[in-house]
Amino acid sequence: MVKKILIVGGVAGGASTAARIRRLDEQAEIIMFERGPHVSFSNCSLPFHLSGIVEDSKRLILTNPTAFKTKYNIEARVQQEVVNINREVKTITVKNLLTDEQYDESYDYLVLSPGASPIVPNIEGVHAPHVFTVRNVNDIERLNQFVKNDNVKDITVVGGGFIGVEVAENLRLAGKNITLVQSNNQIMTPFDYDMAQILHKEMIDKGVQLFVNDALAKISDDSVVLNSGRQVKAQAVVLAIGVRPEISLAKDAGLEIGELGGIKVNPNYVTSDPSIYAVGDAIEVYNRLLHKQTRLALAGPAQRQARAAANHIYNIPNQNTGVIGSSSIQIFDLNCAVTGLNEKTAKDAGFNVNNVYLIAPDKVGLMPNSNPLHFKLVYEVPTGRILGAQAIGKGNADKRIDVIATLITMNGTLEDLKELELSYSPMYSTARDIVNLAALVGLNLLYGRYNQVAVSQVRELMEKNAYFVDVREKNEYENGHLKGSVNIPLSELRDRMDEIPKDVPVYVHCRSGQRSYNAVMALKNSGFNNIWNVSGSFLGICLYEYFNDIATGREKIVTEYNFK
Repeated sequence: MVKKILIVGGVAGGASTAARIRRLDEQAEIIMFERGPHVSFSNCSLPFHLSGIVEDSKRLILTNPTAFKTKYNIEARVQQEVVNINREVKTITVKNLLTDEQYDESYDYLVLSPGASPIVPNIEGVHAPHVFTVRNVNDIERLNQFVKNDNVKDITVVGGGFIGVEVAENLRLAGKNITLVQSNNQIMTPFDYDMAQILHKEMIDKGVQLFVNDALAKISDDSVVLNSGRQVKAQAVVLAIGVRPEISLAKDAGLEIGELGGIKVNPNYVTSDPSIYAVGDAIEVYNRLLHKQTRLALAGPAQRQARAAANHIYNIPNQNTGVIGSSSIQIFDLNCAVTGLNEKTAKDAGFNVNNVYLIAPDKVGLMPNSNPLHFKLVYEVPTGRILGAQAIGKGNADKRIDVIATLITMNGTLEDLKELELSYSPMYSTARDIVNLAALVGLNLLYGRYNQVAVSQVRELMEKNAYFVDVREKNEYENGHLKGSVNIPLSELRDRMDEIPKDVPVYVHCRSGQRSYNAVMALKNSGFNNIWNVSGSFLGICLYEYFNDIATGREKIVTEYNFK
């Protein structure tokens, strides 16, 4: 019997499901319905049209109905919206948006991939013609055409997630004056607050005006007003506050909706109706680390879900291992990637965790374009199980995070990461890669070989007149140091240990943490018991403090910042 399978929505979820079904069944009748004009497009690439990185918006369109038909014998009906699911008779009602005609189409199986829609706040001016959201090719074309107007010089982007940051960056690259407004205390919340400060500095260094802990209150013709009362010039406004799953079709059909507001599915992506599947941004998925449902609007998981749903229709078993949330983004000159749980999420979920924050070269320092890579590894105490990682730098941050994502999926520990054999060439990495180094540091901490404090604790410690030893060389110290710190270079440490008190905690730092670690171990092995290494050291301190110093005008805790 020939199966008739209808798919609502294209792009990553719907189009991937259709293609997989065709590979499994040459005789199946497959029809996709897309209410927009494009059945498949690169939605993750949309912001790059604003800067001209993707010069022609037509390149964002990956394929069209004709190609689907000729290459895969899949019928794709665009500008046709599914308005109702008639479960009792297994039909859908479709509205042709060009003619307003409605008709019914029967199915054996129905796959829902409606995606998620941008959140639009209920505030004054939000529906004005110079206010935009970004979801599809038409959206980005309209925005791009509008901002090319010579009168549009100042643009406010609301929301500091992936879309908001990428839109802000690409509009800045296009020469616009950009203000980015974020209601939380940081942009890019998959990263921990300490790591996000590196991103904050990059944004303001590149000329983006960044406001955190503030939100949009009102939009007028040429400005916006924030909750704080700030008025910001804006001839265009882009809303990137977030997305909510498109569930109206499923809800009206009586399908079960999960606690988080997404369509509820089983491990094979079957809804509460055994003939209806759902994939992509509209569903709830299982977080393998938190052991509970979550929502994850990412293309990679959507494609895996699509394959699994298609397989299940044909009784091919799937192992649903859940999601961990791996993602990456370029922010101006920085490559940024993250996987698993950050420290805050892990602690909020009740995990007993510790972390490693390292700054190490992304390749051998003799090689061209060798740069510092900031790497944070989060692990469980006492098991050493790896829970998450974050990496930021000009080099290959994503490669390091992909290694950690693999280990998390395999339930790896610090011991596993320590022994992991990775490829090495001076042009690509160091003989002991930063991920291996992070495991060694983590094991030292886990087994109590030394203690550390985070860069986020330094200001409070200084306000309590804590004793800091800077083990950099004298010329480095003179170029910028913690106010009140004592300079005892590592090269002089063994001859000057008698200058260091034993009756108070001593906090040791260098530029990035390597020399200070050696100093800490030398002191511990010489009878000093209350010694702490500052994770991230002076470079990490400067990066952590900089944005808030600039934004608030508070007093610096350093004589001069030094980011070199």
